Amino acid sequence: MHSKKLRIVGILALQGSFAEHAKMARELGHHVRLVRSPEDVTDISACILPGGESTTLTKLLIATGLNGWLKEAVQSGLPIFGTCAGMIVLAKFGLIDIEVERNAYGPQLYSFETPIEFQKKKFPGVFIRAPKIVRFGKAVDILSKDRGIPVLVRQKNVLASSFHPELTTDNRIHKFFLDTHQITY
Repeated sequence: MHSKKLRIVGILALQGSFAEHAKMARELGHHVRLVRSPEDVTDISACILPGGESTTLTKLLIATGLNGWLKEAVQSGLPIFGTCAGMIVLAKFGLIDIEVERNAYGPQLYSFETPIEFQKKKFPGVFIRAPKIVRFGKAVDILSKDRGIPVLVRQKNVLASSFHPELTTDNRIHKFFLDTHQITY
């Protein structure tokens, strides 16, 4: 667990559903900083990598130099949450011990919503061109599955989901992420 008191939630705002994540974090009472450059990560206490297009997101992370910061942040224990494309990026950079298959459920036309179980209650899983976890290491905790396939996983300070919790009105997964890492004021 990250040792310092947490205050500002950084939301990677290079592309994708960053506004929805920011709205949810604010609704939970947290300060938000949109992250677009290495200068924006000063004093953030957690960071969310949104869904979007993973190839574009990867290129933008490299172009801005945020890819190096992200690797250092994970190693230092900063809480990181990646959804959909964010999960793909975390896997691609080796920041969580999973392998994913991109667009595994089909193109956007085949997007769907299905209830998944999270903390013994149903949660609206919104899957849009979602990745599928095809392998996970021993250090990875499975927090939720859909039809037997892991869709919400955690390894130490990194949380990742195949689906888009930010596109629902249910804030429990964001609350879990922020509360688990003691983001307080």
